[in-house]
Amino acid sequence: MDKLQQFRSLSIVGFSFLVLALSYSTRATFGLIMPFLEEDLGWSRSYTSTIAATALFMTAVLAPLAGRLVDKKGARAVLLLGLGTLALGCFLVALTSNPWAFLIAFGGIAATGFGLVAVHVISTVVEQEFDENQGLMTGIATSGSTAGQLLVIPLIAYLLSSFDWRWAFAGLGVSALLMMGCIRIWFPTGMREKVEQNVDEVSDAGLAADLILIVKLPAFQILFWSYFICGYTTSGVIETHFLPYAYYCGFPPLPSATAYGLLSAINLVGMIMMGWLTDRVNRPLLLGTIYIIRGFTFIILIHVGTNLETLMIFAVIFGLVDYSTTPVTASLVASHIGLRVMGLAFGLISAGHQIGGAVGAYFGGYLFDLYTNYEWVWWSSLWLAIAAGLMVFVLKDGRSKANAAAT
Repeated sequence: MDKLQQFRSLSIVGFSFLVLALSYSTRATFGLIMPFLEEDLGWSRSYTSTIAATALFMTAVLAPLAGRLVDKKGARAVLLLGLGTLALGCFLVALTSNPWAFLIAFGGIAATGFGLVAVHVISTVVEQEFDENQGLMTGIATSGSTAGQLLVIPLIAYLLSSFDWRWAFAGLGVSALLMMGCIRIWFPTGMREKVEQNVDEVSDAGLAADLILIVKLPAFQILFWSYFICGYTTSGVIETHFLPYAYYCGFPPLPSATAYGLLSAINLVGMIMMGWLTDRVNRPLLLGTIYIIRGFTFIILIHVGTNLETLMIFAVIFGLVDYSTTPVTASLVASHIGLRVMGLAFGLISAGHQIGGAVGAYFGGYLFDLYTNYEWVWWSSLWLAIAAGLMVFVLKDGRSKANAAAT
């Protein structure tokens, strides 16, 4: 790889890391401010959970579209559009107190940004760009989805103590505008060349044909439903309800945010480590093990009580197996479904992740209002995660089949 190509590839990884850091930090901020919204505006936990679920459902709807656009046009335009809608949504959230306007601003407009500035978009670009160490590079790039929360969530907690939640969203909106400028100037274009060099000569099938081809693959069904459960147990119940649960247990905002920041820090390590392992070990075995370990961490969460050390232990162990499914799943999509349609395929699978997240976010709030505790949510997460692990074990590693299925 010459120096110019190396610079281009590293630029993709670096800016991918940054845009995901911003997008996912904005999503996580909503979980932190939920109790303050309820106190300030008189909303119920069911309603704030509905807002979170709506945002996740919106990202699910947009995920295949974003993936298809990356397959056809490259990532730069997708990221610019996503950052623009994210900025607009944040500014509108900061200005409104109306429940319906808030729902549209966060659950519709900002969520459009979440759906476009997403892990599957970045994973597709990285898998297309690199010939070697794809798992490691995907792990580094997508670790931005958690790394940004190391600084942003504690900073938001400080703003909540000193100002209010509106300032937090205004600052996130400004950050999205600044990131748009960086992407427009420095993010490279032309993502299609390498894909066309890496696959066999094929006709450019239409969307319907590609969808039928993808959905009929057993590997797609396994990855879709396991990623659905992944969404339930991460974006749904943890990203939305971990901080409210800590508040319910009696922890103040700063210790709660510190625990979430620790989870994010370990998450960063876990994604890079699992990305490195993806290039070296049996991937279905690795992915299934991640899910099963994740399931058992919910036992720790059930027994947190008022003990901060126990909360921190959960944050460390869960952090290792949280977003670390991403590089392994991306690698399996590339090898079992194919690079030519990876954006669309991983977009569909990511849609399943977001739908699972929406289910977890909504029912977390519903069950809390019904039983005034989270115990049923954590037990459901435990058994579903174990089921996802067993499901993935059915797959074969299949490294030699790269690009074969859908090309």
